[in-house]
Amino acid sequence: MTDTAGTPPDPDTSAGRRPTWLRWAALGSSAVVLAAAGTGWWLYRKLDGNITTDTTALAELRRYERERPAPVPRGGKNILLVGSDSRAGENAEYGRDRGTQRSDTTILLHLSARGHGVTAVSIPRDLMVEVPGCRTRGGKRSAPRFAQFNLAFQLGGTACTIRTVEKLTGIRVDHHMVIDFRGFKDMVNAVGGVRVCVREPIDDPDAKLKLAAGPQTLDGEQALGYVRARKSLGDGSDTERMNRQQEFLGALVTKVQSNGVLLNPAKLYPVLDAATKSLTTDPGLASLKDLYDLARRLRSVPTEKVQFLTVPRKAHHIDPNRDELVQPDAGRLFKRLRADDPVVVVPATERGGDGPAPSTRPSPGSGPSGAASAGPEGAASPAPVPTFTGTNAAVNACP
Repeated sequence: MTDTAGTPPDPDTSAGRRPTWLRWAALGSSAVVLAAAGTGWWLYRKLDGNITTDTTALAELRRYERERPAPVPRGGKNILLVGSDSRAGENAEYGRDRGTQRSDTTILLHLSARGHGVTAVSIPRDLMVEVPGCRTRGGKRSAPRFAQFNLAFQLGGTACTIRTVEKLTGIRVDHHMVIDFRGFKDMVNAVGGVRVCVREPIDDPDAKLKLAAGPQTLDGEQALGYVRARKSLGDGSDTERMNRQQEFLGALVTKVQSNGVLLNPAKLYPVLDAATKSLTTDPGLASLKDLYDLARRLRSVPTEKVQFLTVPRKAHHIDPNRDELVQPDAGRLFKRLRADDPVVVVPATERGGDGPAPSTRPSPGSGPSGAASAGPEGAASPAPVPTFTGTNAAVNACP
């Protein structure tokens, strides 16, 4: 009998062909995986490279570290969002390039570490504040002055704006983001437009905006006009414009979460591409991983815990075209944010003013400073929490 144990299989038999077929399948699968990985890596690098890193502001802030406020306790974060009104480059269609830029919109975003949600506080550009001496764009030092808030960005860019905010509020700014007009438009278009409620017809040639009253889904160009228009809408005040901005941002948050953008790569990529192309951040947020970690943290916050408000303000006692803080209301707000205590925001329709009023709502477990007050029976009872006028991302103005 012939011994065939060591004889190789016939390459023409099925047993002989199987290893060859498996090898080709394995090679094909590997090629697909590598191509997908390579494409993913290329997209990641592209998005990562879109972001502009602002190291100048960081270096300037380090010079004044000793005078800056302490960080929020327990890991809370404050991020300053600045909408730049620069007309340079592709933004030239929105006006003449003056060679300088001011902060058209400024929002202090507070992320609570204790489950209180997210509070976005608008700072009026016409608010009269103490602007510290800052390093100007030309390399010189400006003198401290009492001026309207948005002059800080014109004089010394982001670093000067951060120092002005910290001086005004006593709140430390941990990170910052600056976004221009073009990026705002592209992000709105990337999510397929944002639905708002237009309370009266709008025809504003300066804002390139013409809308009928009622529910409207705005594309990027319309959205930009809607949040920037001022003179032709309502009473023409900057306060009313900020209210529109807050409502729009709330609607944008709702749109992103309801569409599952953050969980859908096909929808997420255009949003990230639009955002990163127009974004300038500090080094702590200057990578896609950093932005993803931030987005994941924001995604975990229920929309009813995303609140928008404007610092308590009123017309300035000398110049009605400028603003000043309402005290002690503004101080109460800043104190709660510094301590990462809950901030209660109610719609203006439920209140009758811009500033907070004492509320019978108890603070969860403590008063603003963490101390409980004594009740009628000698037992500890929570101190009332002041409320502030604003809006909520979960409230859709258009039914």
